[in-house]
Amino acid sequence: MRALISDSIADRRFIVTLLAVTAALALLMSAAGVYGVVSHATSRRISEIGVRIALGASPSSVRLLIFRQGFSAVFLGLAIGIGLTLVVMRMLSGDVAGLETSHSATLAVSIAVVSLAAAIACWIPARRAARVDPMAALRCE
Repeated sequence: MRALISDSIADRRFIVTLLAVTAALALLMSAAGVYGVVSHATSRRISEIGVRIALGASPSSVRLLIFRQGFSAVFLGLAIGIGLTLVVMRMLSGDVAGLETSHSATLAVSIAVVSLAAAIACWIPARRAARVDPMAALRCE
């Protein structure tokens, strides 16, 4: 009986596994994209960061500045994504059988995972920017 049940749900299990792998790859690619954009924006501002540090900015304030800049775009994207998700879920709930719009826990977990990945992707360039040597940054200009 176990083999019969296992065979009957094998297709669904494969599709769910394939979706999970695709979602993990999408999350990884989005985190890499956020990291790349924030890292590039930070590298373009090295002289500004060097001046800030030379004038007395603390490393924590530099980290906060870079992190806030990167995460503001992520926050905007999350807000737009959540809004679109809620609208599309409401539209599809009448057309797709078994689709419920009241899975707030799933939405909260998704938001938390994306926010955590984006926070890590923003934190790495922010930490690197806080370690900029002001003299080396000013010599580059």
